[in-house]
Amino acid sequence: MSEQRSGEAAGAHGGLFPALKNLAATLVASGRTRLELLANEFEEEKLRAVRLLLLTQGMMFCLGVGILLGVGLLALVFREHAPLVVGACAALFLLLAGVLYGAVQRSAHRPQRAFAASLAELEEDLRQLKAAAREEAARTGVAEK
Repeated sequence: MSEQRSGEAAGAHGGLFPALKNLAATLVASGRTRLELLANEFEEEKLRAVRLLLLTQGMMFCLGVGILLGVGLLALVFREHAPLVVGACAALFLLLAGVLYGAVQRSAHRPQRAFAASLAELEEDLRQLKAAAREEAARTGVAEK
């Protein structure tokens, strides 16, 4: 008797497969929300990294000024070879600047929004699951809520 009632209840609500498809759609939507939250957390972490980068740049500026003053001091101490000291230091720092410029250029390519491809795939999965659930509901004659 209870089997008949559960069978009738399942028939009244559209059957097992539409219910499973709705459950899968709910799970995909929940997963999408979780990924969006993860992307937001990733963006916050990226902002923290930018702050650290700015602080590091300030530190490097002060280090650069200190190095310039040190080179100036060396030029004063070794007055006879001052042009050689300044030229050698300038060549070294220009070479290092070129190497760092290349590294910055390689790292500067900004990627798309975090997890954009994954979110697009989940959106497509959700769309397909909802379409399949509508087709199943139409096939069984049950209207979707």
